[in-house]
Amino acid sequence: MTTGNHRHNIPNDSVITIAGTVGVGKSTMTKALANALNFKTSFEKVDSNPYLDKFYDDFERWSFHLQIYFLAERFKEQKRIFEYGGGFIQDRSIYEDTGIFAKMHYEKGTMSKTDYHTYKSLFDSMVMTPYFPHPDLLIYLEGSFDHILDRIQKRGRPMEQQTPVEYWKEMYDRYQNWINEFNACPVMRINIADYDIINDESSIESILERISHFIHHSRKFTRTKSAFQL
Repeated sequence: MTTGNHRHNIPNDSVITIAGTVGVGKSTMTKALANALNFKTSFEKVDSNPYLDKFYDDFERWSFHLQIYFLAERFKEQKRIFEYGGGFIQDRSIYEDTGIFAKMHYEKGTMSKTDYHTYKSLFDSMVMTPYFPHPDLLIYLEGSFDHILDRIQKRGRPMEQQTPVEYWKEMYDRYQNWINEFNACPVMRINIADYDIINDESSIESILERISHFIHHSRKFTRTKSAFQL
């Protein structure tokens, strides 16, 4: 069987992260790309999170603890992926925690200024350095708010159905603002209206072509930049 990485010359050691707001289809895209490329997947572990239930009971008391826990777990996972030698598709990036969730708690008053600055300082020291193994590519899934809201409503998760529409709109806007300023690694934006990988598996092919182009271009740029620095 010829996998997508051979057809489109995508390096076997590539690390690709999928980002986007709730309901945009990150898990579906992660599984589809991993299957096409014969890559491994990396999903967020929530069952073993000791702070999640406490956080939902008391945002102010536990928001800082939750974000520190997520930072530590994502950092360890990123380290594991690169030590393994790459070949992974990640569902959700380490960058969203600080750029969206921790920032939202701070701005809404459910995380103190001191806690937020402590968290942000730790994040910057751990992640925003040349020593941190950044992904080859971050794929940002986007679409209209109405389209995404329709997806959330159709999948029928009880907790999501009880969440006010205003919350989803705020999250949508925060993601849009975040990605417009994001520059920690190369970004490829995909509109969810442009493909249907559930009902049309062949629609993944055009995405693979774009991924190949982005990764080879970014690696060539990195090698050229390094040569100039010697």
